[in-house]
Amino acid sequence: MRSSDLPSDREQLLERLKRLGLHGIASSLDGMAELGPVAALLGLEEADRRRRSYERRLRHARIGAFKGIADFDWKWPTRVDRVALDELFTLGFVEEGTNVILAGPNGLGKTMILRNLAHHALTQGLTVRCVSASEMLADLAAQDSSAALRRRLRRYCVPKLLCVDEVGYLSYDSRYADLLFEVVTHRYEARRPIALSPIRGARKPPFSTSGAWPYITWNGCMVISTLPDYPSHGGRRSGCTSNLTPEHAQKCQVCGQT
Repeated sequence: MRSSDLPSDREQLLERLKRLGLHGIASSLDGMAELGPVAALLGLEEADRRRRSYERRLRHARIGAFKGIADFDWKWPTRVDRVALDELFTLGFVEEGTNVILAGPNGLGKTMILRNLAHHALTQGLTVRCVSASEMLADLAAQDSSAALRRRLRRYCVPKLLCVDEVGYLSYDSRYADLLFEVVTHRYEARRPIALSPIRGARKPPFSTSGAWPYITWNGCMVISTLPDYPSHGGRRSGCTSNLTPEHAQKCQVCGQT
């Protein structure tokens, strides 16, 4: 690229002003001989907006207290695919619209990883919602009208990343299954992924031979695909906290064991 093709300081400043909606200042920029003070004030405004955006998104995310990933004991569990975890934290799956499963026995740090993932997404400017499956479904079921339910669904369908913990901890009826399917369907259509941390023991959802996402049965009333493949969007991702690879997940049936 030639130096003449590069945007000038004035053009860069004009673009930043328009991006912040400061059109009055932008229209008066040509009459200003000294741009230094404007650039300094603009930098302060940008920093303050980033701070307020992060605080607002953090408040809405409801992540709660968690231990940082830097304090994770990599010697427990005995098998951890660090490469897969590092790839997960690049957030490439968010851009791909691909779901993630963190599966394994209880007490290995799935919730900690899920909350760290949610917080990392926030620091990268994404909107996030972190919730347990029972809390989300009870909240949706409590809505007393179709209009109220549509409004409340936005809480779980609008954020760029939805992190659902403790899936399968409780047994749910067909009404709750319908509500979960509503959330998954809306997010699938919008290509907004779900990061899921299931509970081992309450239910053992089998993987199909085609490598599809797991199926969960609640009270024998309904069998639904909780996390459908994204064939039209190019792939999917699955894993386990003991070995975050699709091959191991298929062997262990989302329970972390071979």
